[in-house]
Amino acid sequence: MKSFVLLVINAIGIQKGKIIDENEIARVIHHAIKEAESEADLKINSAYLTIPGKYVTIVQNSILKEAKDKYAGISAKDVASSIMQAKDIDVPEDKQIIDVVENQFVLENGKIVSDPIGSLSGSFTLKAQVILADKDYMRQIASIFRKADLDIDGLVPVTLAQRSIALDVNELNDNVMLLDIGAGNTDIGVFEGANFTYTETIPLGGDSITNDIALVLNISEEEAEKLKKQYGLALKSFIDNDNEILLTTCKDDNGKKVIRSSQLIEIIEARIEEIFSIINKDITMQGVKSKINNVILTGQGITNINKSDVAGKIILNIPVKIATGRLISVVRPEYRTAYSLVRYIASKPFAKTVGSSIDTDSKENFFHTVLERIKEFFYS
Repeated sequence: MKSFVLLVINAIGIQKGKIIDENEIARVIHHAIKEAESEADLKINSAYLTIPGKYVTIVQNSILKEAKDKYAGISAKDVASSIMQAKDIDVPEDKQIIDVVENQFVLENGKIVSDPIGSLSGSFTLKAQVILADKDYMRQIASIFRKADLDIDGLVPVTLAQRSIALDVNELNDNVMLLDIGAGNTDIGVFEGANFTYTETIPLGGDSITNDIALVLNISEEEAEKLKKQYGLALKSFIDNDNEILLTTCKDDNGKKVIRSSQLIEIIEARIEEIFSIINKDITMQGVKSKINNVILTGQGITNINKSDVAGKIILNIPVKIATGRLISVVRPEYRTAYSLVRYIASKPFAKTVGSSIDTDSKENFFHTVLERIKEFFYS
């Protein structure tokens, strides 16, 4: 029996979303797979993985498709054919299609359906997003997974996967920006209802705050992380009591130093302000800010920082709230991305299950076969 695993790559060999040490990442993945195989008593052959927004381009496409037999209803072959047509776009030399997201099916009478199969309609229109990924990044990923002796089944943008668990029922139909603030990066996802319109990655996250605290106060990373979690507050104006804090690893005062909590929170506030300011500049330059009604925050890097939603609202001038999706409270923050990826893959309505045996004899064959497997999965 063949099985697959979902991987959210977060290894020492990655810095600010960039792959800097393929061997180290491959080693971490190989070790994680062996542990998982031992724990589950299964052989893992392949993996789905998330891809940061910075390596993703979204192309909107609309396809009008005639039903092969309008009296028998729209068939699965009609739908599959429309998805194949949706990916027939001019793809830049440095990009590769990794997914087609079926946004809407509109019957000839104007009715919108999630699944047109069986509908008595002479034609239908598919509205979809074609997801492209940078070829250079995909080559690096292919190389890493070849070294880890693992096949790739597909790649999914982080915020596209997160959407299903981070947004509540009303937000799924609203124009929202989902901000997944992780340890090292912040991923932006903009949705107009079910329509995925924009994604990007900002190379700042929770670790940036920790590093700032350690650097400014001249203390260890471990103590900085502990203080961030204990006193995490995004705005100094919300301090109730400006308590004294004893630093135990300070390198310039014989290991000990006393500061006020306001000094710590000022450091946190400065970095959070920078993160939201960069996001604001990006969505303004991309022309998507005016379409956003609400901003939803999720991710390990922000969950322990109180009033981060208020700070975001002040800078973005858009209503901001912490994610309250139905499943957000039942999944631990460190597992949310992997869990959301499982749900996304499982919910692909017209996807085809694929096996996990591909040729790894050469680097180029491996890369091209990865692309073929992605095509087989999403477009068959």
